Amino acid sequence: MATSTPYTSSLINPKLANSSTFRKHTSNSSIKCSLQAPTLDFPKQTIYQTPSSSSPTKPQWNIIQKAASMALDAVESALTAHELQHPLPKTADPGVQIAGNFSPVPEQPVRHRLPVVGKIPESIQGVYVRNGANPLFEPQAGHHFFDGDGMIHAVKFENGSASYACRFTETQRLVQERALGRPVFPKAIGELHGHSGIARLLLFYARGLFKLVDHGQGTGVANAGLVYFNDRLLAMSEDDLPYHVRVTPNGDLKTVERYNFDGQLNSTMIAHPKVDPVSGELFALSYDVVQKPYLKYFRFSKKGEKSEDVEIPISEPTMMHDFAITENFVIVPDQQVVFKLSEMIRGGSPVVYDKNKVSRFGILGKYAKDASKMKWIEVPDCFCFHLWNAWEEPETDEIVVVGSCMTPADSIFNECDEGLKSVLSEIRLNLKTGESRRKPIISDDQQVNLEAGMVNRNKLGRKTRFGYLAIAEPWPKVSGFAKVDLFTGEVKKFIYGDEKYGGEPLFLPRDPNSEEEDDGYILAFTHDEKTWKSELQIVNAMTMKLEATAKLPSRVPYGFHGTFISAKDLANQA
Repeated sequence: MATSTPYTSSLINPKLANSSTFRKHTSNSSIKCSLQAPTLDFPKQTIYQTPSSSSPTKPQWNIIQKAASMALDAVESALTAHELQHPLPKTADPGVQIAGNFSPVPEQPVRHRLPVVGKIPESIQGVYVRNGANPLFEPQAGHHFFDGDGMIHAVKFENGSASYACRFTETQRLVQERALGRPVFPKAIGELHGHSGIARLLLFYARGLFKLVDHGQGTGVANAGLVYFNDRLLAMSEDDLPYHVRVTPNGDLKTVERYNFDGQLNSTMIAHPKVDPVSGELFALSYDVVQKPYLKYFRFSKKGEKSEDVEIPISEPTMMHDFAITENFVIVPDQQVVFKLSEMIRGGSPVVYDKNKVSRFGILGKYAKDASKMKWIEVPDCFCFHLWNAWEEPETDEIVVVGSCMTPADSIFNECDEGLKSVLSEIRLNLKTGESRRKPIISDDQQVNLEAGMVNRNKLGRKTRFGYLAIAEPWPKVSGFAKVDLFTGEVKKFIYGDEKYGGEPLFLPRDPNSEEEDDGYILAFTHDEKTWKSELQIVNAMTMKLEATAKLPSRVPYGFHGTFISAKDLANQA
């Protein structure tokens, strides 16, 4: 297969390197990551490489298009130069956001027979896939970690051996930018703030007017969630349709298509849809930041047949990354982080913490035809980026929601001096009285930031005792994971070790029919910042002891969410 020659350069372009914000953050050869992060090593050189799966095809433009392209490029260059005369906030500074092991890597074809320390459990047969943000091109100006192109890292297990590959998800955005040889799509968080953000939007739509780009086929990066449903692995970010990615027989990854469920889905889908372990149905939300309806709910049958949309009435567009399901209900958070595009006109970020809004949770029947019977219950000063599970307790007329409550709520998106705090919490919603109660699950002396993780997915929507969550310290790094008893608050920690950090832990049941909720293994990518080597660790969830470690042939950047596809499901892929 033809490949473009990789080029080596400083991570940031020369104009950015000369900016005041870059000089400030790189003084003393160290960088502070966003949210009052610890010092990260800054790589002096990073290799950016086009994917090997296909050769980029240069667009064929007529003379008018060529002239328009040159003119718009000149305007963009002037805009970028103007932006870089002023300090970038840490949440948009690429020298902060993609430093160290947050920085991107090139694709890797399949490498078989990985070195393994210990023994891979016999029950692990299939592939572990994890998504992440991995910008194809070096940023020219503002960039937030969430803005990177989607890349999936895959470790396939077969009879005690393991293989590894990583590939970009071939989104329409990536395909077009690769053909042009540069980034042209606006970055939703890193660039779309203030007057320059408005200017970048106008430039983008001007390029669309001259057909230099096609934004009608989606602008998303597919870098966040992964779900296996209806014989398909779907890669998602909430700004687009999902992308169907196929795991090949030898363990490689191939993007099949931007997937609209055979023409049934014509709106975006959030990155955390829920598969009910009993019915096999998929439940999802879609939100719009520009026009009503701002929020819709829908579901798919086990065979992929979509329901009618249910419009959920909210007064303004709300940032909604996750939600929860129970046996009979969907739980929808309407919290204090909202989208106000008008703030860009005032020079600010469109992602805003609204201190005057009261957070609330909506309870809607799973099979409701409309939202007329939806019940809203206020939960003041509550912002959960993720909800780990929820279940019904009929004896008290309550729904229990387990999530990590974050403060400051908008600190991931907007620069602030206050350190992030993420408290694992139990939120009780009383359907009879309409009141709520919230309490920390872990005692004050055991308190630790917990973000990214899961419960046993065979118990999703049902009462669960254990949660497996990343220890997000020193933020934004992950030093290990915790097995938390959600009933007693007991915490058992697994720490990766000196200068080893990871990401989301994935719980994999040993036997789907086991009566023991914690009978299984925890899989997690880790990276050693001393040796610059990455590996996949397999930990026994009952004993919290390391069972095996697969040594990986290339670095795995810190990323987002993953899933596991069994060997049986792999054989039945669409």
